[in-house]
Amino acid sequence: MAAKYSVSLAKLIKDNDFKPIYLPCDASGIYITSPDINRPGLIFSGYDNYFDNTRINFLGRTEIEYLNSKEQSVRIERIERFMSLCPAAVVISRGLECPAEIREYAKIYEVPLLATTDTTSRSMATTIAYLNVELAERITRHGVFVEVYGEGVLILGDSGVGKSETAVELIKRGHRLVADDAVEIKKTGAKTLVGSAPDNIRHFIEPRGIGIINARRIFGMGAVKLAEKIDMIVKLEPWDVDKVYDRMGLESEYMNILGIDIPMTTVPVKPGRNLAIIIEVAAMNNRQKKMGYNAAKELMKNLGMSDDLEVSDEEIKTWDSF
Repeated sequence: MAAKYSVSLAKLIKDNDFKPIYLPCDASGIYITSPDINRPGLIFSGYDNYFDNTRINFLGRTEIEYLNSKEQSVRIERIERFMSLCPAAVVISRGLECPAEIREYAKIYEVPLLATTDTTSRSMATTIAYLNVELAERITRHGVFVEVYGEGVLILGDSGVGKSETAVELIKRGHRLVADDAVEIKKTGAKTLVGSAPDNIRHFIEPRGIGIINARRIFGMGAVKLAEKIDMIVKLEPWDVDKVYDRMGLESEYMNILGIDIPMTTVPVKPGRNLAIIIEVAAMNNRQKKMGYNAAKELMKNLGMSDDLEVSDEEIKTWDSF
């Protein structure tokens, strides 16, 4: 069963510039658990089947005008019916005047009541995007996450293989650190993973033999980034002379994280290899592939061969002199 995540109403109010009209208690003790939202037009018309009271409900001009068009007894009955369902929170948009009955029944049923001057559609879109990030399914992986030429590169490998040292070299070459040691990965969309650092270790990095350093303090604000989309994975592993490594790059390798396949490149590590430059080239090559260009396939085409053919080690050796 997927873990249930939450965000405090206090954080949601602060980050989205909502104005509290009524709070039954301290907003930091109220939690939102659903990334979905609702407009209660059907509820006001009398249909409340399938109502999810974990959702935030937005009242815009349509809902307010509909209620104002009803006789007082009907309006009160509809508002009480809605508030008795105890939605997670109610937001009145466009800076509209909050009807006295809504304020009254919010207090009776202890429903948080908020306001925003933004339009209903825009405020809803902003809130949905915000909740999709805050309540996203997530895991934490051991690794280093950097932004290289605009590509989010997650570097994985066993402890001591050189991940942090490679990250320092990439920072020195003008790229940016997102996370070291622990990378918090959130699934923010059907095909999107976003990586960030846990708050307590953000900007810190541990090159072996030196100890803990603060990348932001040493290299400046331009050397760090809070979060980035994961575009590719580079797996570092000690060079194995008995293992056959991909020489052409025709076959794409992937790693599945939270149900999403991310392109992965395995890079063998041995003395003399400049891993930072290799990762830079891998990032640029990954971007080219996303744009529809594959150098290995072009080479096969130039040689008059189909890119779906098996390529032997002997054939590869004959190309080493090119």
